[in-house]
Amino acid sequence: MINAVGPTGIARAMGVRSEGVAKNEPVAKVESTDAQASGTVTTAAAELAAQGAPIDTAKVASIREAIANGTYKIDAKAIANRMIALDLPTA
Repeated sequence: MINAVGPTGIARAMGVRSEGVAKNEPVAKVESTDAQASGTVTTAAAELAAQGAPIDTAKVASIREAIANGTYKIDAKAIANRMIALDLPTA
């Protein structure tokens, strides 16, 4: 079991209110726009997500064909080197 570092309990939690902030009142008023209310907020990230992941369909088709033909070669050393390179922090 972990012992607490400092004073805990409901009395401690209730005692951290800032002066001038009444109970059950928001600290800051948040105004929503029509776009936010309708859920149509458009950002660059939302647009990229809507486009989906970039997929090279020709490359995928060629890999599928090689697997089906039994000619797809797996280079374990290259895979291991890449995994190590991704895991090591760069300077």
